[in-house]
Amino acid sequence: MSTPSEQPASPSFAALRGQLHEAAAEFSGGQDALEGILLGLVDDVDRAVAEPLEIFPVCHHSPASALAMARRLREKQPKVVYLELCEDMAPLLTELRNCRLPVAVQAFASDIDGFPPDWAPLSVVAPITEASAEYQAVAYALDTPGVELVLVDRSSDHVFQWDARRPPDGETHTAGTEPEAALHGEAVGVEIGDLRPRFAELEEHLLRHGKVRHWSEWWHQYVEVPLGDSDHDTYRQVMFLIGSLFRRLAPGQGERVRVDEDRERYMWTRMREHLAATGTDPADCLYVCGAFHAASRVDEFGVHGTGDFEISPRTATTWQYGLIPSSHAAIEAQFGLASGSVSIAATEWAKNLKRTRVKPYRLEGQAGTKKPGARKAVAKTATPPPGLAPDAATVPSGGSAFDAATGSVPVPAEDRLSGFLRQPPALHTLDEAELLGWSVDIVRAARRSGYLASTADAIAVFETSILLAAMRDRAKPTPYDFQDAAVTCIEKDSVPGRRDVRRLVEIMMGGDRIGQVGYEALPPLARDVHDRLAPLELNLQQRGVRRALLDMASRPELRACSDVLWMLRRLLPPGAARTVMGERRLGERSIQESWDLSLGTHQRALIELGYEGVSLEQVLEQRLRRIAYGPRATTAEVLAAVEDATLHLGRRRLADELGTRALEVLAGERTVDGAPEVLRRVRGLLAYYRTAEPVLPPWVESFVRAGYAHYCTLLPTAFRDEDATVGQVAAMLGFLFSMESLALSLGCDRTQLELAVAQSHPKDPAKTALLWAAQVQLGTLSRGELRGRCDELLASPLVVPSYPRYLSGFVHALEPVPGLADVVVEAVSNAFGRLPDPVLLPWLPTLITTLRSNAAELAPLLIREAGRIFPARLAALDAWIPPWREVPSEHTAPAASGPRGVALPALHPETCDAVAELLGCTDTWAAAGGPVTGPKGAVLLFTHRATSDALADLLGSDAPWASAGPVASGVVPGSLTERHPDTAHAVAALLAAP
Repeated sequence: MSTPSEQPASPSFAALRGQLHEAAAEFSGGQDALEGILLGLVDDVDRAVAEPLEIFPVCHHSPASALAMARRLREKQPKVVYLELCEDMAPLLTELRNCRLPVAVQAFASDIDGFPPDWAPLSVVAPITEASAEYQAVAYALDTPGVELVLVDRSSDHVFQWDARRPPDGETHTAGTEPEAALHGEAVGVEIGDLRPRFAELEEHLLRHGKVRHWSEWWHQYVEVPLGDSDHDTYRQVMFLIGSLFRRLAPGQGERVRVDEDRERYMWTRMREHLAATGTDPADCLYVCGAFHAASRVDEFGVHGTGDFEISPRTATTWQYGLIPSSHAAIEAQFGLASGSVSIAATEWAKNLKRTRVKPYRLEGQAGTKKPGARKAVAKTATPPPGLAPDAATVPSGGSAFDAATGSVPVPAEDRLSGFLRQPPALHTLDEAELLGWSVDIVRAARRSGYLASTADAIAVFETSILLAAMRDRAKPTPYDFQDAAVTCIEKDSVPGRRDVRRLVEIMMGGDRIGQVGYEALPPLARDVHDRLAPLELNLQQRGVRRALLDMASRPELRACSDVLWMLRRLLPPGAARTVMGERRLGERSIQESWDLSLGTHQRALIELGYEGVSLEQVLEQRLRRIAYGPRATTAEVLAAVEDATLHLGRRRLADELGTRALEVLAGERTVDGAPEVLRRVRGLLAYYRTAEPVLPPWVESFVRAGYAHYCTLLPTAFRDEDATVGQVAAMLGFLFSMESLALSLGCDRTQLELAVAQSHPKDPAKTALLWAAQVQLGTLSRGELRGRCDELLASPLVVPSYPRYLSGFVHALEPVPGLADVVVEAVSNAFGRLPDPVLLPWLPTLITTLRSNAAELAPLLIREAGRIFPARLAALDAWIPPWREVPSEHTAPAASGPRGVALPALHPETCDAVAELLGCTDTWAAAGGPVTGPKGAVLLFTHRATSDALADLLGSDAPWASAGPVASGVVPGSLTERHPDTAHAVAALLAAP
């Protein structure tokens, strides 16, 4: 650690040094490190007090610090206020007047340059509450003419330059379980006035001897309350002492100590640069920083520092800035404070203002506050507040002041620290009215939350609070004592409602106040969203859920609102815009919709959208491109981006571009993991383009052609690969069979598919059944042969245990070959009919779990087919014969009884007469059962020669026509009827000829 330049010790703290020297000798038995630490604390305080530029040490969200800041600002009226806050956040502070506190100043970067890509997005937040010293300084500087506010801390870019990506203690914390605790997300918090011991043993010692549970409770009891009534000099010296103590007891020379020292060098370098550039007198300035940094020992400390710190340049990362809503719970969760401590601090702040009558600073027009009256001019020689020495009002205190006559003789600081350390703790009297009000209010709140609380519980809470305070050596119960008493007396064994008693006490003490960013402070995108949703006539900036009803049939102007809501549903978290009624799919638009909107609750997410673009359409297009062109993009994800572009943007250009990208990604894939999603997306897009466009887009034709060849190539490997599931292979076959007609029309060769199926040799039973289904679809395996193989499986005792896996494959086969539904029903029915109970009963759980886990989405198709085949009534089941037992074997030819093809026309003579009249046939009906004289259908070939020629071309025959004369036998020798008698009779039967 750097050592400061040697300077003579001030005589102001000589008495304190002597006391600490004697104490060190008494406790340690001689001079050792303890004396060095104790005397070093006094040196740090002396050095900070003697600095010409007045340092104002603060603790984050401390009512005592805020009260002391308000007093000092009205007394000193500085011309320049240096504030420990990221210097690049300065332009945002003027927008605080348009917000309701607490809010957080945020720097956000999604496109990073100079940092590892996995760090994105980068976010830095600095929460601000009304009960904080920094807000008092900001409000004073912005509303006082002639006062300049200068932010001197490292920039947001330097926060991550110096970040080792290990969350330091007290700076970055995991959000709590409450929804309001996640308002800051995973941002890195810039805590102004971080003041907490980094020596674990010291904190444990303080908590144990202070009889408290958390550091926030210790700070409230032993620092906040005593400093609430102290004068300015005492406040500064005590805060300097605490900061020096925690600094000197910080363990080791770790990364965080290095970052803290660099921050101090950065801030003092910026302040000296500003003083040199403007020529401002340091006596007219005020430096607001955390007490930990106020007791700094770096060479650059002070306006006369000797160090020469070089500030590194920023990276090329583009930062966006804005205000986001914050809450007490978010601040507590991010900075490791006790739950409810910020709410308690806000309550203490309000009580201190009433008790001391100090007028705080508030920004003019600040939302959530009363309008201030006429501002009165406050002279630098204002009346000193209570507890301040009479001479402290005319001479700037802290030892950094200069004599008014000479301007160079320093006025020595008075030692207020010795008296503060020696004085006994103040014995606060019990405020029975306040405690009684707390007890009644908590019982009332508990009853509303479902607790069986009564007046007796209120009395018990009252008495227990006093008892706990006495056990902890306190005359007056603190809010934490009251909280413990309420939990003990009311929350017996369970929590009947949504909140426990500890949470109810936090709400009662002030609640989790949630801030709001005003319309004027929102980014352009967020304002545009509110403007476009204005026809809904809802207060969307208010927290909570708002129900929006859209009837586009009667109010066509609401279609634009519907488009905005669907884009918000795509871009924002799930709860921000939730559909109750209505849907939007390719080719479908609802005429009525119902939405639950909570944009006020998710205001932070909407604001961060504004960092990515100026309109929802621009942000959505950027995100879709980012997904499609990402290094790990899959074909299914790119096709989903195409669908989103078509649904929400309606831009054919973007959809075609992303579709071409999907083709590139498909060509580079070597696995079939996304085949089911690809099949679903492609089917939907094809159905949409076939109905909405006159022709298919070129990329769709190219994708079908490339996908057909791609999946044919991967099919044999997928059948053998153990990592490829049966559902993925079924999706591949579904793509090949469903897109086959389009692919063949685009120039693909069916032989490639036949070869791929022939080369597939799976070992898994489910994939084997799937292969059989594919062979049936291709015609290389008949249905009768498939039924025979299923019978063989049931007849083999060794295969029966794995029969459910075969059935799983058959069910998956319904995706590529839906016509096999009857065969699958037959296979399942035969298993239940043939297997004995000792085999079937142990086999059933495997079947059910297999179908549920692997083919749940295809089960409805199987159930529908079974409902069509099986009888609808139970009484008909006994006499019912399965249709697969009635159908004769496909290998047995039907017996010929009478002329072929004449049975159907005789059964439906009216249809036959209509077809004959349409074809111009005037022949009469032959007598039933009479002999057939004349040609048997061959005359049709001469009557309709065009049809015969087309049929001959289809069959590849080049035989010439015979003479047109009558033929006694009805068959022309050597003609098509002789070469293809079955086809001739089939055509004759189709044309209803005898």
